[in-house]
Parts: sequence; C-alpha cells; structure tokens
Amino acid sequence: MKDFNFYAPTRVVFGKQSEEQLPRLLKEAGGKKVLVHYGGGSAKRSGLLDKVYGMLDDAGIEHVELGGVVPNPLLSKVNEGIDLCRRKGVDFILAVGGGSVIDSAKAIAYGVPYEGDVWDFWNGKPATAALPVGAMLTIPAAGSEMSNSCVITKDEGAVKRGFNNDLCRCKFAIMNPERTYTLPPYQTAAGATDIMMHTMERYFSKHEDMTLTDAIAEALLRTVKESIFEVLKHPEDYRNRAQIMWAGSLSHNDLTECGLEKDFATHRLEHELSALFGVTHGAGLAAVWPAWARYVMKKHISRFVQFAVNVMGVPNDFSNPEATAEKGICRMEHFFHAIGMPTSIKELLGHDITEAQIDEMVDKCSRGGTITVGAMEVIAPEDMRAIYRMAR
Repeated sequence: MKDFNFYAPTRVVFGKQSEEQLPRLLKEAGGKKVLVHYGGGSAKRSGLLDKVYGMLDDAGIEHVELGGVVPNPLLSKVNEGIDLCRRKGVDFILAVGGGSVIDSAKAIAYGVPYEGDVWDFWNGKPATAALPVGAMLTIPAAGSEMSNSCVITKDEGAVKRGFNNDLCRCKFAIMNPERTYTLPPYQTAAGATDIMMHTMERYFSKHEDMTLTDAIAEALLRTVKESIFEVLKHPEDYRNRAQIMWAGSLSHNDLTECGLEKDFATHRLEHELSALFGVTHGAGLAAVWPAWARYVMKKHISRFVQFAVNVMGVPNDFSNPEATAEKGICRMEHFFHAIGMPTSIKELLGHDITEAQIDEMVDKCSRGGTITVGAMEVIAPEDMRAIYRMAR
C-alpha cells in the first residue's frame, strides 16, 4: 500500500433545489464580480443561464459572461477569458457546464494573476496563485468539479496537456441531476465511459493490497455500468441520473486512488487522439483502452482477473487466469458497444489512421521522446506506437 494524502475541499451541493443556493455560496466564497463561463447554446436554451443571472441580480452580485467553450477546451478561449477578467475586475469564476467549461474556467483562474503566458503551467511551471472557481455541473463525465486537474488544448499544433494543482479545486460544486435529462444519448454514454475510466486508471495499479479502496472502485464501476442502461432507456430517471452524476465526482476526486498509484496511460494516449481528430474524449478512451489492456495484461494477470470477476461478472477459471482476464476485457468491449461506444480507432473515426499520424501522436505524447507515461506499466515511445497500432 502506498502512503497517501487525501484532500477534497470542494463543497458539494447536490439535488433538485441545489441551484437556489448559488448566491449564498458565492457570497461565502467572497465573489463580488463573477465571470459566468459556459459552452454552447444549450445553457441559454434551457433557461439555466437566465436563472443564474436572475439570482445574481437579485443578490446584488455583479457579473459578466463568456461563452463559446468547445469540447477539448482551447487556449485561445482561455486567453480571451483572462483578458476579460482583468479588464472587468472579476474576482470569481463560475463555470456553468461540463468538464470542458470547468477546465477552461480553471485555466482562466490561473492566468488572471499571472504576468506571463498561462501555457507556461502546462509546460511544467508551478502555479502560485489562482482566482477562486465554482461549478454548476450540467454534464457528468470529467469529474473536474472535484479534481485538481485542468486539461487544455493549445490551438497551434493541437497540443493537449493536463496540469494538476490544488489551487484550481472548485470552492463549490452545484449538482442537479435534472439538468442532465436532455443530454443526447451519445454524450451520456461517453460521459459514463469517462467516469469509469477515471476509476479504472486508478484501479489498475501495481499496488494490490488496498482492499477497501478496491471495493469502493468496484462498486462505483458496477453502479455506473448498471445505471447507464437505465438512463439511456429512461432519460428522466432521476435516481440513476443522480448515481452517475455523483459517481463522476467520486471517480476523479482521488478517493479511488487512496493507497494506490494512478496510471493514466490510456488518458495520455487518448489526449493525442482528441487533440488531433477532435473526437469526444470518453469515446476516445473506449477506443484505446482495450489495446492498452491487452498490451499490459500478461504482466499484471491478478489485477485483470480481479477486474473481470468483481466488476465484469466473469466466473473465475482458477486453472486459466489468463483466460479469465481476457474474458473481462472482452466483456468490457461488449459493454462499450452496448452503450454506443467504439472499441477501436477505426470505429471512432470511421477511417484508418496512417503511420505518419501514429508517429505524430507518439511524438506529442512522449514530448519528443523525453518522457514516458503510465505507472502500473511504464509506457515508452515504442510501447505507445505498439498500442496505437493495436487500437487501429
């Protein structure tokens, strides 16, 4: 078991009436002039933004707005937000949306007090200050509302990178499962995939003696696996929408990492796919994970057997653990297909990728061959290339 320091300071306000608490939460956090940051038109069309503005006006809290965040949020929008916040004297950022909006808000928060190029942080510079951020979650997937992670894509060169620092953890997260009723099925399924992968990236660890953390992770995975089918059939199923939404937060607030060492090789490999081709992150993870799993499985059979039996419901063949492990991966692939997710890059994109594109993704993922990814199994550039080829 690895020593750990669990830190989850975000206040979660969860339920049907949670949005009504926004003015109080902002005042408690010291927000006097708020940037309301959001994505496309759905937040406006649903009436949520009008509700937010009305509550802020009634509470006497000044606000400015910045929309236009896209999936795989862009550095150019972050810089636009930094400039707006400085000009308007913003002291708090409220993200209304999903993980892309929250990550964009976090990046803006880093950039406002920093005199240099905010991309410096994604190049390894430590952050020392950030504006406070709060979230009103509408898409359960990324878990950014409780994580210390912030993933941004640099427009020039399509470079997608993550930056982790506790300064960006949200002061509060308002979570109303009713706001997820209108999500398209594909987005719902991709979100569930991302939630499960955040958990699996921690579950697949070289540390195998933290049974309590394992049990929490396995229960979370089984719950999402069951609930996603219910919400795809019945979009206004509050109970199962709520379970998926809460699972999204628990999957990425480090709870399922306690005593373990996170891997995140699949995420790092997928980042290059979504940066290069603009695909939905959760779908990209589904396309890459089976190849990664088969590439590393034989060195970590016991972990994959445990996953197969405890999560995927595979009977344990004690005489052939490798067969049990392989059946677990196969069942995961069947699950992905059942909810409309791909299990290969060709399924994801609708066409093959070239060797030149694989080379480009390997070069970016390894930062020119200078770094490796993964922890359970260290993935060097030649391994990245092999996994991308297997995932084709």
